[in-house]
Order: sequence, then C-alpha cells, then structure tokens
Amino acid sequence: MTKLSPLTAISPTDGRYRAISEPLAELFSEYGLFRYRLIVEIRWLQRLTTVEGMPSALSSLSSSGHQSLDNLIKDFDPAQAEKIKSLEKITNHDVKAVEYYLRECFNAHPQLTSLSSFIHFACTSEDVNNIAWSMIIRDARETLILPQLKQIIEQLVDCAERWASMPMLARTHGQPASPTTLGKEFANFAYRLHRQSQRLKEVDITAKMNGAVGNYNAHKQICPETNWPQIGRHFIESLGLTWMPYTTQIEPHDNLAALLDALAAVYRVMIDCCRDVWGYIALDYLQQRIHGDEVGSSTMPHKINPIDFENAEGNAGLAHALAQHLSAKLPISRWQRDLSDSSSLRALGNVFAHGNVALSAWQRGLKKISPKPSVLSNDLQRHWEVLAEAIQTNLRYHGDRHAYEKIKTCSHGKKLSAGEIKKIIQQLDIPDETRERLLACTPENYIGYAESLAKEIRQAIERKA
Repeated sequence: MTKLSPLTAISPTDGRYRAISEPLAELFSEYGLFRYRLIVEIRWLQRLTTVEGMPSALSSLSSSGHQSLDNLIKDFDPAQAEKIKSLEKITNHDVKAVEYYLRECFNAHPQLTSLSSFIHFACTSEDVNNIAWSMIIRDARETLILPQLKQIIEQLVDCAERWASMPMLARTHGQPASPTTLGKEFANFAYRLHRQSQRLKEVDITAKMNGAVGNYNAHKQICPETNWPQIGRHFIESLGLTWMPYTTQIEPHDNLAALLDALAAVYRVMIDCCRDVWGYIALDYLQQRIHGDEVGSSTMPHKINPIDFENAEGNAGLAHALAQHLSAKLPISRWQRDLSDSSSLRALGNVFAHGNVALSAWQRGLKKISPKPSVLSNDLQRHWEVLAEAIQTNLRYHGDRHAYEKIKTCSHGKKLSAGEIKKIIQQLDIPDETRERLLACTPENYIGYAESLAKEIRQAIERKA
C-alpha cells in the first residue's frame, strides 16, 4: 500500500495545502479527537471526586493522584493515539477504546487502579463526543479563525484608508455608474467581514453531560439525592462551554449550526471580495506585485494571473458548501439519536481546513495588489455621463416634475464628453448658483461621502466591536 504523505493524500487539505492546514491537524484529526475525548473522560472523573454520595475511593484521591491524571493529558501524543486505535480494532467502538486505554493506564499507576470502574461513569458515548467536538470547535475558532479574520480585516482597513481619496468609476449591472473611491469599496468589505466575524465570535458553543437519552437515568438511580443536572451544568461550564439542559442522547447541534452559518457568511464575503478584486485586476485598476521566479502561464510569459484570489474563491466555495450542508444536517436526528450526525461531524475539519486555505490565499493576494491611479482617472474621464444623476436630482430639487425624463432623453445609453455635459448644464433652467456647482462637478469629485466613509472605517468598526 502506498504510504500516506502530502503527495499521496486524496484530500488537497492533507496534500497540496498541508503546510497551511497543518495547525488544524492538532484539532480535527483522529489523533486530535482521541485527545479531546481523553480530556473529557479525565476531567469528568476528576469532577466525580467532588460529588457527595460517590464512593470514598473517589473523594480520597490525593493531589498526586490528580497530578497523575493531568499528566495523562499532558503526555498524550500520536503514539498513545495509536494504542487507542489498536484497541478500537477489537472493540469496533472508538469511545470505548479510549475507556479501555485509560483502564490500561490506570493499571500502571497504583493510585489510580482502584478508580478504573469510574472511567466513563454514567456516560453515554455522546456525552464524551459532544463535549470533545465542542472543545475542538471552540479552540479552532479562538486560536485560528478569529485571529486570522482580525488580520484580514486590518488589511482591508489599511487598503480603505490608503486609497480613501482615490476616485474610481463604479459599475452597477456592469455598466458605468456614479463614482466611488477605491478605498470605500475596500471599506465595504472590511465592515461586512467585521460584522460576520463578530457574529461568529458571539455564538455560544454548547454541550451536554446527561446520559443515555438526556434524563440522567443512571445518575439518579445510583445517587438519587444528588443534584446531577447541576453537576452536569457546572462540569460543562468548567470546560468553557455553555450548558444545554434539554437534549435527547445527542446535543441538538443548533448552536453548531449557527456557528457554521456564521462561517458560511464569512466565506460569502470573501468570495464576493475576491471576485471584485479579480475584476479590478482585469480592468487594470489594480496591479499585482511581481515575483521574479513565478510563472503566470506555461505558454504566455507576460501574464501575472490573480491566482491567490482564484484559489481563495475556490476553497471558500468548498468550505461554504460543506458548512451549509452540515448546518442543515446536524440539528436533525431520528428520535433520540441516529448515527448520521456522528458520521457527518467527521467532515467538520474540512470546513475549517478549506476555509483556512482560502483565508490564507486571500491574505496573500491582498498583500500583492496596488492601484494604477492613471488608469482609474482615464476611465472616469471617458464617462462624464455618470453626472446625469447629479443633474436630474438638482432639477428635481428645483421642482421640475419631468427632470428624470429630460436628462434621460439626452443621456440614455450615450457616452458623453465633458463638453457635452457642460452644454446640457448651461441649457438648464436653474439658479446660477446651482449651475456653477454643477459645472464644477467632475467624475473625479462626484464621490459623495466615499472618501470620508473610507477614512472613518476604523472608527466604525471599533464602534461595532
């Protein structure tokens, strides 16, 4: 059998893009999932040592015994995960394999041997799995996704501020429209991305620890005087998660769906931005920094292709599609549970991996671009007809009920020069002050508040934070 490597991997996130997706391996790999399950099992056992009514073998666990448990987490590595995987071949059950692995570890520690029967105590596998997945998602969001989004928002803000006063012809329906500034267009994306990253940040990551069908059946039967729902809640919250009190066997995944929807919204903003920038490069509004050794085309030596934005769009599309599917699938389960959610969750890492590849490509692309002021200016000078909006709006202001129709007659579908626009203005029945203001208007200064909006984007984001 061919040995697995970045060259033989089927998935591009484990192959071609392995260097970029590597940090996610600690979280979403089989090793990562085993590690988080181990954490849950050990922390639950440690929590049981404080529960009144439980046997004295638990409450008498010494500080060194607790340290030994902590060390099992600290010392866990891929070699230990291999041992669990070997046990899984026997059990055909991944969570039970973790339990048996811990039992073997306990047998090697005199202080822990007597606690073997309390490993996975009153738990269903889903108690362990749902908490493990929630911790993985929390850590992926906090340590990888949100920091990267913060960096990209800063890049977009920087573009907005640097190019705030650089006029640019806008296009609606692909046609020349009222001018904007290049910076204002980047400010739009910065603000949108910030909003979606805040939405992503604010989603509560929920988990449950309540037994086979969510009713603490075994818990209450063994210790009927103990407030197990309160213990479950405190345990979940001690792990930095939000308690879900009402569940079947599985945590319902509603909040995970909300988080995936927020991620999908981030990817949509990215796709939109990448397509716009791609278009501005095609129009020659933006140029890309040249890297001497890079090849743009295998046959056309002159080309510098916008590959970073294309790469980002492609991978963001894959991440978006997976996020949308999982968002729709995970909250739906037959009766008290079926296995379809568990199978689907194993693809969760691909959402983050393709998203991470896309975000990295977007970052690279943004670092390479710079505007071509002369091209932007020349394009504006070819389209004086965009001032038709200003002219007809001034006529309306002065009470002309047919203002739109009048200006449409002389501008609809036409490409007008500066002289032709000024001639139209001279013939209008408007006050001299208004006429002078319109005659001073050019495609380059008819930008409304675009410049100030772009310059204020940082403050706008800080107010929204």
